[in-house]
Amino acid sequence: MNAEAARPGAFQAAPPASAAASGAAADGTQDAPSIRPAPADPTGLHAPTTPPPAAAPVAARPRRPEPLARFLAEAGATALARGPLAVILIEDGVEVASTLEHHQRAGFKTILAVSPEPLTAAQVPMDPGGRIINLIHDSRRPGAHTDIVNAVIKAAPRDSWLYYGYNAEYLFYPFSDSRTVGEMLAFHAEERRRAMLTYVIDLYAPDLTRFPDAVSTHEAMFDRTGYYALARSDRQGQHKPRQLDFFGGLRWRFEEHLPPDRRRIDRIALFRTEPGLRLLPDHRLSVEEMNTYSCPWHHNLTAAVASFRVAKALARNPGSRTEIATFTWRNSQPFRWSAQQLMDLGLMEPGQWF
Repeated sequence: MNAEAARPGAFQAAPPASAAASGAAADGTQDAPSIRPAPADPTGLHAPTTPPPAAAPVAARPRRPEPLARFLAEAGATALARGPLAVILIEDGVEVASTLEHHQRAGFKTILAVSPEPLTAAQVPMDPGGRIINLIHDSRRPGAHTDIVNAVIKAAPRDSWLYYGYNAEYLFYPFSDSRTVGEMLAFHAEERRRAMLTYVIDLYAPDLTRFPDAVSTHEAMFDRTGYYALARSDRQGQHKPRQLDFFGGLRWRFEEHLPPDRRRIDRIALFRTEPGLRLLPDHRLSVEEMNTYSCPWHHNLTAAVASFRVAKALARNPGSRTEIATFTWRNSQPFRWSAQQLMDLGLMEPGQWF
């Protein structure tokens, strides 16, 4: 197969709360600006007249966890009307709160946290807007992502933007340090794109002795190089236009421990819902145009998902944990939780968005 280099990219965002503190509240509000001296009091010696303090926002009453199927059948159309939507599949208890908080800060209006058991209070970040909804479903079962995401596609209003990922995964997109996911998707939609290619960038701890589960948000590492793409072929052996299979990271370096159908790092993690659309087991969509990396006439936005998921699996799997002493190598680099870092390395692309 012909090899092609992965397209250059870009993007930034804040680290999860466990890695760094955020200057903005979880709902995206900023601290109140300081009061400037009035023109009649240029020196600011007199106490300014201060308005009465605004009433503290009333926290939304948290929704009690309920089965996914019942929620979608009874309240889905109404509860999913506010987008963009995020579906977070909770497979274990690792970095659940930081994952949910990260996507709160990104600007998702509704976040479905799908878990086998109800989340504990410690696993749910402050949520004054009531955006996080904990739903119960067996998200640990192999292939659960298709059942869950396809059920949400069917229940959500048509043309809703939807993102899906797992706990200990963090979405980054170009300029995400200063722009919301809604702003980015609005531009993407103006370019007549209904889906966005994302690259899953493997994160891992630098020392498996100190971090036996391979997870450390404070000291996260990733591969700065070693990514490549191959032309994607159809059943007749013909190359599909504007579609590539991308490889790299831990899936490439430790490919002997992963089955061939799990070695790709590309995922269509952001897309618009439509009747009949289905997510496929290999993280592609049933509509071929939605699997393309760009439109025919110019480059488009791409995003990245920084993920500890493969590192966790390799560190836990009996067949690999005794074979891997460390994930670090000469091309490992500290992850700065910065979109710009990913853009500089060509792991995301802003397209025509500046």
